[in-house]
Amino acid sequence: MSIKYIWRSAVAVATVALLSLSSFTTAAEGARCLARQQIYADFNRAGSNHYAYPVKQTSLTPAPAGYEPFYLDHYGRHGSRWLTKERYYTEPVAELEKAARNGKLTEPGRELLRRLRRVAMEAKGREGELSDVGAEQHVDIARRMTEHFPSIFTDDATIDARSTIWIRCILSMVNETGVLRAYNPRMRISTDASYADMYYMGWGYGEDTLANRLRDERRQLSDSIFAAWVNPERFVSQLISDSEFVADSINALLLMERTFDIAGSLQNHHAFDGMTLFDYFTADEIYTIWRTKNIYWYLQWANNPHSGNRMPFVERALLRNMIATADDAIANGRRGAHLRFGHETCVLPLTCLLEIDSVAYSTSDLESLHLHWQNYNIFPMACNVQMVFYRPVGKSVISADDVLVKVLLNEREVHLPFDTDSFPYYRWSQLRPYYLKKLDTPINWYQP
Repeated sequence: MSIKYIWRSAVAVATVALLSLSSFTTAAEGARCLARQQIYADFNRAGSNHYAYPVKQTSLTPAPAGYEPFYLDHYGRHGSRWLTKERYYTEPVAELEKAARNGKLTEPGRELLRRLRRVAMEAKGREGELSDVGAEQHVDIARRMTEHFPSIFTDDATIDARSTIWIRCILSMVNETGVLRAYNPRMRISTDASYADMYYMGWGYGEDTLANRLRDERRQLSDSIFAAWVNPERFVSQLISDSEFVADSINALLLMERTFDIAGSLQNHHAFDGMTLFDYFTADEIYTIWRTKNIYWYLQWANNPHSGNRMPFVERALLRNMIATADDAIANGRRGAHLRFGHETCVLPLTCLLEIDSVAYSTSDLESLHLHWQNYNIFPMACNVQMVFYRPVGKSVISADDVLVKVLLNEREVHLPFDTDSFPYYRWSQLRPYYLKKLDTPINWYQP
């Protein structure tokens, strides 16, 4: 590691320390901050990647006159799931049980322990598995696909569905394709989940050793921000009566963070309807913790200059695959879809590569990030990118010049980095060379 990099890292950590000594929200910011308003309106948004897919019946812009959709290129995250490690459930229980054994729990502390024990019991053996809510999300997404684009899912359509090897993704695929089979049994639908596809479906970034090192280094920065901005004193004092015992025996920051993560995850299970853990946090605590999680995700997978704007390119193989399958559908005049099921760690860099709306926003000012970039709008559970291709009605032999494309993020029409006189429709002959040129850019660089 270079001396230059070590120095820059030290400066970054020092900057975090300075931020912790000042007020990082002002009355003016509070008045104009959409993220604060949105999170105060619905604390579930603070769950970040645990935010359940927002159910919205969004009206879509009709196809231009003389055009019809014939092909859909898709990458989607698995639906709502359980937390991925058992310790995420058991660690806060263990912290509170230490206080219980020593007679230090308050009444609110005993109630929180009761709730956490119930959640941990329900979660046992289900780490990372798809939940009942997650299955429903993909059923509904598939249903809306058929409602919005019936000319794609016709008798002669071919549907190629692929998943990463994780069971939550496979089951998401099964739930979505099940709806399509019922909608039109005459379609040819194939499903697969293989290590052979992991290089572009979910593990493409695993081969990018520099990207992996950068993520590890940026995690240290986001951890230091969390420790500097989040004060667990009030939170823990309501649970444990003896401050000296807390200082000697309780990992207060861990207890607060794990409880917060579980609070954000309860929305993903019908079994916990009516239960909340957010009542143990103030609104400002919820908002502040979300801001640190927002920074974490931005540093890990988004278009951040702290990693030389490299992270979106970990999904270069995925975007190449999507372009190739679209080219094939255009060349063959085939109706149908390619449906891919994976993870938010793929959706986020993919949306950055596509430069959807403001997702590719780049800044080194992490303190103001929340004003411009909000994770819950990008990759909730079951988040998805749909590229819908349109061709002239009655014309099966076409070229790229004939094709229009509309891109949806979470079923919402989005802007791409091009001018168009018919938003949300863009010409494939414009998009394709732009993205291929971007993918061909050498990425063996890093300038922190």
